[in-house]
Formats: sequence, structure tokens, C-alpha cells
Amino acid sequence: MKVLVTGGTSGLGFAMASALATAGATVALTGRSGEEASTVAAGLPGAIGIGLDVRDESSVEKAVDEAWQRLGGIGMLVNNAGIGMRTVNPRFMTQPQGFWEVPADGFRAVIETNLTGYFLVAKAVTQRMLAVGRGRIVNISMNHSTMNRAGFAPYGPSRAGSEALSRIMAADLRDAGITVNMLLPGGGTVTGMIPADAVPAGLALLEPSVMGPPIVWLASDDAADVHDERIVAVDFDHWLRDRNSGR
Repeated sequence: MKVLVTGGTSGLGFAMASALATAGATVALTGRSGEEASTVAAGLPGAIGIGLDVRDESSVEKAVDEAWQRLGGIGMLVNNAGIGMRTVNPRFMTQPQGFWEVPADGFRAVIETNLTGYFLVAKAVTQRMLAVGRGRIVNISMNHSTMNRAGFAPYGPSRAGSEALSRIMAADLRDAGITVNMLLPGGGTVTGMIPADAVPAGLALLEPSVMGPPIVWLASDDAADVHDERIVAVDFDHWLRDRNSGR
């Protein structure tokens, strides 16, 4: 499988790119810095790194075209690039802001990255997938509680929007030979988006590696007909057993 992972230089993106590459997939991972993306990719078997700003349509088109050419096609897109609450409120866990206190430019930056970015990359990749009649798209999401939690504007709305977008993409692409699914960790993760000194007592953060088994499975032959599913990584084994037992 030839896979494009956006936001693949760290956190969940790197964990998924690493798991896929280790499992034998040919991976292109992206980051805003092409140099950093190439450096990170050099540490993974057979991977390549590409510079990509998901907010910029011309950057998206250039990066997707480069990935398509260098990989010889893209069988799966993992839409993952995103920014968190720290960009608008570094103390969001301990001193949450009301939505009326959020700077408008900060709100736009998060929406443009987490929602518009998903749209732009998926649009560019889907047009190419439609031409060959097949492909898979996995949009990374978050818990519903994160989407409506007090003090979580604009991150919550950006993720709620990307989840709605995923459902629409799945509906639009039904019977087109391209599957669309969502994957989320199932809890807070050790990615740096939540400052270490702001983690509530008793809350155990998940390791990014929790995303490995489900993303590798979604790239496998077993997942060829899986469409419009919302898979929680921490519950993946249970979800897969239920799915297999229901066949």
C-alpha cells in the first residue's frame, strides 16, 4: 500500500507513519518544513518526506502531485495534520477561555488547518483516486466530548466540522471505489498538545502508538470493504472482534 500521511513528523502522524512503514507500506509523510519531513522520513524504512502547508491550496496541489509521482500513486490518504488549543490559549487546561475571548485570527488558523486542510488535501487526492477508480481515506478525529467541552473553541468546532465532512465524503463516494473512515485515539494522548503540567490528576494519557494497529489494518486487504466507520483506537480489538463475529 502507498500511503500519504499529513502531519507525519510527530505525534499521532509519526506513530501511524512508523507503523505503516514497519508493516511494509510505502509512506510519504508531510510537515510544514520539507527539510524536517525528509529528516524524519529518513528514519523509517522506505519512507519519503514532503513539505506541505495544508492551509495553502497551491502547496497542497504541489505536495499531492509530488507524492503521487514519487510513490507511483496514492492508495491511502491519512488526513492527520492539525493544531491544538495551545495555539490560542497555552493554559487551556487550567485557565479555559470563553469563546468570546478567543482571538479571531487564532480561531481562523485552527479552522483553516484542522478543517479546511482536511478538505483541501482530500479534494486533491480524491480527484486522482477517482481517475484510477480506487482508494482509501482515513480522517483522524477526536472524542465527541472534546468537540463540545467548555473552553475548547476553536479546536472543538474544527474537529466536529472535520467529522461532519468525513460523513459527507463517505456519502459522496459511496459506490465510487473509494472508502472513507474515521479513526480517533479514544482519549488524550502524549503528543504535546496537552502540557505535561496541566494533565488532571488521575488522567492517564494514551501513547501515540495506540494508532498503529488500526491504521495498519485499515491499509490491509481485510479492510477493503470497510466504509463510513468511526473507529476508536483504544477499543479497536473489541471493535474488530465484534465486526468479525457479525459476519
